[in-house]
Amino acid sequence: MKLSQRAQSIDPFFAMEFGKRAAVPEAQGHRVIKLSLGEPDFGPPPAVLEAARELVGGALPYTAALGTPALRAAIAGFYLREHGVTIDPNRIIVTAGASAALLLVTAALVDAGDEVIVGDPSYPCNRQFLSSFGARVKLVATDAASRFQLSRDSVRANWTAQTRGLMIATPSNPTGTSVSPSELRAICDWAREHGAWRIVDEIYLNLGDRDEAGRPPQTVLAFDDGAIVINSFSKYFGMTGWRLGWTVVPEAMVPTMERLAQNYYICPSTLSQGAALACFTAESLDVCEARRVEFARRRALVLAGLAGIGLPVPVPPDGAFYVYFDVSGTGLTAREFCERAPEEVHVALTPGKDFGHVGADRYVRLSYATSAENLQEAVRRLGTFMAGLHSA
Repeated sequence: MKLSQRAQSIDPFFAMEFGKRAAVPEAQGHRVIKLSLGEPDFGPPPAVLEAARELVGGALPYTAALGTPALRAAIAGFYLREHGVTIDPNRIIVTAGASAALLLVTAALVDAGDEVIVGDPSYPCNRQFLSSFGARVKLVATDAASRFQLSRDSVRANWTAQTRGLMIATPSNPTGTSVSPSELRAICDWAREHGAWRIVDEIYLNLGDRDEAGRPPQTVLAFDDGAIVINSFSKYFGMTGWRLGWTVVPEAMVPTMERLAQNYYICPSTLSQGAALACFTAESLDVCEARRVEFARRRALVLAGLAGIGLPVPVPPDGAFYVYFDVSGTGLTAREFCERAPEEVHVALTPGKDFGHVGADRYVRLSYATSAENLQEAVRRLGTFMAGLHSA
């Protein structure tokens, strides 16, 4: 059987591959602390689980391809309440996870040969979607000085006559860092002035640090109504396995998105959509906010712990629950570090190679989406690992 060139060209998702390495010491009876995957340990708010239990056993027919009107309206209400932005619910497309949102958006926008600017490092699956539809992904190097994010200057310097769009994640996976609203506005203004589309991944937006007035980070839709936003119920609402997300698109794109959704996956899960309505109650939002505060506490614990064992973090995160630390002083590459850590001290991590070329051998991603107790123990074990490297 001959496989397509598309299938053969896709790299493995190393976060998943290195997560599988934990199975070996686990099979030997060791407790492995898995900091390799970005999966919140809390699960959904209790009201969501109760809503799902009430739905199970009843009829769960297909919904409209774009999602139920009730859920689309609830998401619009969330934008108004949390971000002060009014969005027509008809522009909100509920999808089978954020991955399906990216599938629809890239299918709608990308033609073979289109050049798309993406920062390096960045979440690998985003660029795989683009490449699968024939885009020429231009990875633009970032560094600690730019908080590992694109800037207007870097976008402008890498713009060509073939550039058709750009994709930005803020806050970002793997670094946990955000683009400032003023810089994001400048980037979007440049792209819009040059007739290019803007995809902004805001999956971690509501986990971001609040400002002095206690307000959440600003959505790109506050100043660029034509931007395309990708979001998810997985991170802020803790619904990873429920496979539910959404995208906000310009009104003119909605009919195209509907046709694509009808053909690609019929509709999102009826059960997940029904349960997700309970995410937007005052009770559930209070639960999610308390969990965001807990993530910030865990972040502080990890940053202090890594500093104490000689693993520097060049840019502290301010949003997504990831820390990108530097292993160049250990004498190991990031891959070697992530291969040895689960074997020797039973801590699973993800090497920078997963996220691009910049710092691929230097940086390691740690997810602090597990308990404070697990994080403290993981840092202790990594300290033992570091001590062994120094003595060797």
